Amino acid sequence: MVTLGVKPNFMDYSESERSLVLNAPMILYPTRFYARFLTTMNRPIFPSLETYLYADEKILQTTLYQMLGLNHPRTRFYYALHHAQIRRDFDFPFIAKLPRASSQGRGVFLIENGGDLREYLSKTRVAYIQELLPHEMDLRVVLVNYDPVIAFWRLKAPGSFKTNLSQGGTALFEDIPEEAVSLAAEYATRCRFNDVGLDFIRHNGKWYLIEANMKYGRRGLKTRGMDLKAVIREKLLSGQIKA
Repeated sequence: MVTLGVKPNFMDYSESERSLVLNAPMILYPTRFYARFLTTMNRPIFPSLETYLYADEKILQTTLYQMLGLNHPRTRFYYALHHAQIRRDFDFPFIAKLPRASSQGRGVFLIENGGDLREYLSKTRVAYIQELLPHEMDLRVVLVNYDPVIAFWRLKAPGSFKTNLSQGGTALFEDIPEEAVSLAAEYATRCRFNDVGLDFIRHNGKWYLIEANMKYGRRGLKTRGMDLKAVIREKLLSGQIKA
């Protein structure tokens, strides 16, 4: 395995390095910039181009889920001229998110009244509004090459509506429902996300995919003594990840 690093100008690589890139049996983590070109050239990469394109793109993710018919909370987007329509479509309380840069729960807001909504709208021109599905914990399933490698509950932090471990949530590893793990594998495959953490909520007897996290935290894996690099290395050596 050879590591070349990322250079924004392809011609800054030496001739031999360019040949390695263009003829390698697989290119690992080529970055979003090079992933699109390599895919166009039919060169095998990991993770998939889709894993890059939908990363931290909540509007794109939701549209994909809707078009694929996946179970997803009722969600709508509103551009600046249509913000007044939000209250006609959603009753308080509901969830609002920044369409981008809202990983680790930083851009997620519980909207309980008009003041909360006005404050949220002051932060973004494009509103991402989602129905609130009451829950005390959600389920994170991490998949590598569409294979679930770990799953755990994320319990809300005291006094918070967020379950993110980075926001004080607690990871629980008991009583993991196999039906949800199987659903995660199905959804990841259909979306072509092959290095991802999928978050699910169970509400009224039904599983809902909340979002996909391509930059998922490693805290849950480390709690179980797992190293992501070792997982990927094992899958490469065993031939599970291949061109």
